[in-house]
Amino acid sequence: MGKVGIVSCYFQKNYGSQLQAYATQKILDDWGVDNETINIVGLEREITNTKYKYFIRNLLNASISKDKIGYLKLSLLKRILKKSLGQKIKIREEMFEKFSHEMFQLSRQYNSKKDLREHSKNYATFLVGSDQLWLPSNIEADYYTLNFVHNNIPKISYATSFGVSTIPKRQNKKACSFLKRIEYISVREMTAQKIVKGLTGKTVPLVCDPTLLFTSDEWQSIQKPERIITEKYIFCYFLGNNPDQRTFAKRLKEKTGLKIVHLQHLDEYIKSDESFADYTPYNIGPSEFISLIRDAEFILTDSFHGTCFSILHRKKFFAFNRYKANEKHSTNSRIPSLLSLLNISNKLLITNYDDIDINDDIDYDDVLRRLDDFRYFSKDFLKNALTSSGIKI
Repeated sequence: MGKVGIVSCYFQKNYGSQLQAYATQKILDDWGVDNETINIVGLEREITNTKYKYFIRNLLNASISKDKIGYLKLSLLKRILKKSLGQKIKIREEMFEKFSHEMFQLSRQYNSKKDLREHSKNYATFLVGSDQLWLPSNIEADYYTLNFVHNNIPKISYATSFGVSTIPKRQNKKACSFLKRIEYISVREMTAQKIVKGLTGKTVPLVCDPTLLFTSDEWQSIQKPERIITEKYIFCYFLGNNPDQRTFAKRLKEKTGLKIVHLQHLDEYIKSDESFADYTPYNIGPSEFISLIRDAEFILTDSFHGTCFSILHRKKFFAFNRYKANEKHSTNSRIPSLLSLLNISNKLLITNYDDIDINDDIDYDDVLRRLDDFRYFSKDFLKNALTSSGIKI
């Protein structure tokens, strides 16, 4: 039986990125499928340099520039405040590195995409997914497109996301070309279905994010049973710079008497992160992240994966948009797509943060029935794609 090469962003120091990459590997492991995740180390500079060129060409795009300025500010402050903020973030980054080192079965190191292409024939098939791997910048980087894979080797996309609702017109030809080379395509959002249909004419299935392929009980295998925070708390997992969402958290604290736990300065330095939480732990890796959701009374998040794990653990939660609707690099579409499928769209707060009923419970029996059906359909797609590619399950 041949080996599957997984192309994922396992190396990103981001909770959702590492957990969905781990889940993609885990489902193949559970099915007894020989697999390894492609080691990014030797390819990273080549990929990153191409992405930098893309961002430089788009400096006049105000929304993209604003996003990157926040990231650069955090990088600078980590150096300036090396003994305080820098040391704290280093602790968190070491937790990510530990998870990556212990949890992923990596391939040998390939020193370039050319090197990887030459050895791609050693794999029976390649599987790309999930997360925002087809963002415009990643299309330019030309790694998650699987263009390095020989034509005669089957290629599968599982739950891959464009992240955005539309891609730049100048990328249409490039996107159409790589999509037509992938024999088995599935995507994670309705907007992605529309993009693929518009570019290729193909109607592709919508499947669940890899993290949703497993129940909360199955996720317990990588967690410790002990609570990280002993008091009852509201867990805030905000990636965007939206002070009004922090204000909402403080109002919820006043109504409930619960403490606030928040993971600070994740994608960028956010000043309002400094003033509203009771606990701001940094020794939190992907496994601990799930535990914080597991033990929380409420979840407030603008994160897709924060939303996923809140649902899996049957939590009271409110989701928020991270970006304004008119921002071109907005990745807001992911959460509404999931909530709509599970019939809980009311849990996405867009405006009117004042008039919220905190006792409006979710009918999780119905939600998890819908999720079970979605999970079954998703696994069926992946199994069929793998067996059609010559992989025995």
